Amino acid sequence: MRLWVSLTLLAAVLPVGLSLALTPATAPGDPATIRASYRRPDVVPFPSTNPYSEAKSTLGQLLFFDPLLSRSKTHSCASCHRPSLSWADGLPRAIGEDPKGLPIRSPTLIDVAFFEPLGWDGKFKDLESVAFGPILSPANLNMTEPELIARLSAIPGYVDAFAHAFGDGAITRPRIEASLATFERSIVAGEAPFDRWIKGDDTAISKPAQHGFELFNGKARCSACHSGPSFSDGSFQDIGTAKGHDIGRGRFFPTSAKLKYAFKTPTLRDVARRAPYMHDGSVATLEDVIELYNKGGIDRPSRSPDIKPLSLTAGEKNDLIAFLQTLTATAPPVAGVPKLPR
Repeated sequence: MRLWVSLTLLAAVLPVGLSLALTPATAPGDPATIRASYRRPDVVPFPSTNPYSEAKSTLGQLLFFDPLLSRSKTHSCASCHRPSLSWADGLPRAIGEDPKGLPIRSPTLIDVAFFEPLGWDGKFKDLESVAFGPILSPANLNMTEPELIARLSAIPGYVDAFAHAFGDGAITRPRIEASLATFERSIVAGEAPFDRWIKGDDTAISKPAQHGFELFNGKARCSACHSGPSFSDGSFQDIGTAKGHDIGRGRFFPTSAKLKYAFKTPTLRDVARRAPYMHDGSVATLEDVIELYNKGGIDRPSRSPDIKPLSLTAGEKNDLIAFLQTLTATAPPVAGVPKLPR
């Protein structure tokens, strides 16, 4: 069960730069219905097992930015999910305490509240289950659960913060997970020119961008997966790029022909700010992304039926880029790093 929290409430307590939220849309039809299907509501979903509270979100924000969560005390969650980089890190592959890095790039946390399961391959059933994945990973934060709890328990400010959020100062893994998840669910897309356009401001985006939106929902077939206000249906698709042992969701469903090489469809919010692209950072620019889809990728049994050669013209490609650029929030999100007395 999910509880929907009004953004009027959240706006009073969230860091600067966190704005409106999104929910999935229904299937579009005529142009007016298509535009309406991308319009954002004013609520964010929180599970009934971990309902929203300001104290819990504040504690989660403290933990998110604290390098104490890493063994070397030099890395935090925000090292890979930077507010100023649209809650990603701008790198082809994530880099934690192991300088060799990880095999995948850091996904943005924008609108993470709206999608389960999580992770490029869907290995996390919900947001609460994500936190200790990177915390315990030797290549990422390289921490142990007992040491993290001991570190936090030795700091009176954290004991007080946990008491404020949970009623007593006991610091446990489930409470760390709940706090981080509550804060991360509040990371939602800022208003972009596209949002002003679908609200009725016909001058908010250019004519080429408007044509790009038509292509996005028509000839280019983008909306088959990148639908709704978050521009993602949360599905796992083989777009015809991954190779070899990089089989994504297929790792958990080895007998599924369709899930081999399938990876999560990411949000397109702030996409122009979030290069490079794909789960492995293998595509450098938006222009390269459009060309990849235009060619249709590797033809194989697992490839999504919506991925096929598109025969887009140079002008159509440019208009698609113009549209995608309208999904960038007017101002980049900026969240101040909170300070906790040591």
